[in-house]
Amino acid sequence: MKWRWAICLLLFVSSAQAQMYRWVDANGRIHFSDKPPPAKYLPKQHDVRDGENESSSGLGYALSEAMKNFPVTIYTGNECAPCDEGRSYLKKRGIPFTEKTIKTNDDIAKLKEAGGGGQLPFLTVGRLSHTGFVESEWNATLTSAGYPASNQLPPNYKNPDPLPAAPPPVPVEKPAAEPAPAAPPPPPQGDAPPGFRF
Repeated sequence: MKWRWAICLLLFVSSAQAQMYRWVDANGRIHFSDKPPPAKYLPKQHDVRDGENESSSGLGYALSEAMKNFPVTIYTGNECAPCDEGRSYLKKRGIPFTEKTIKTNDDIAKLKEAGGGGQLPFLTVGRLSHTGFVESEWNATLTSAGYPASNQLPPNYKNPDPLPAAPPPVPVEKPAAEPAPAAPPPPPQGDAPPGFRF
């Protein structure tokens, strides 16, 4: 009886030390093996420098974290000098931002929903906000949100194109009309069985 326990223990110990690998090939098939996958299927290693891991978007760690925790949105209008100054300031400091334009009544409703009033530009940094452009206030808010003090964006970085604060609704496609059901066969005449014709 003791030898059975010894064999079970040996099997358990040997199986516990085996490492399993899971990988997906180019055709989408999932493989499980005790051998490592081919080099082209190994996970990519991240280069760590000075404790900062470069994000997949090419932005530094501090900037990526600030963007994730405190996204920046600026609401602007046409022929608005303070809006132009605010946008230029964000670009100069290297702040990734989303721009929403105010042109229609629906846009104004969205601006009010975000906490803005009747003055532009309106800046949101996470849950914090500023009405009008005052560089010192914007600077303090962005710094407290963790954005770097100097521009650290890659030279080829481009902010998304401005969009209306209330984008127009996307038209919904109507489903194709179903064909009319086939007409039922005429009722049988007299004592004839169903489907029988004279």
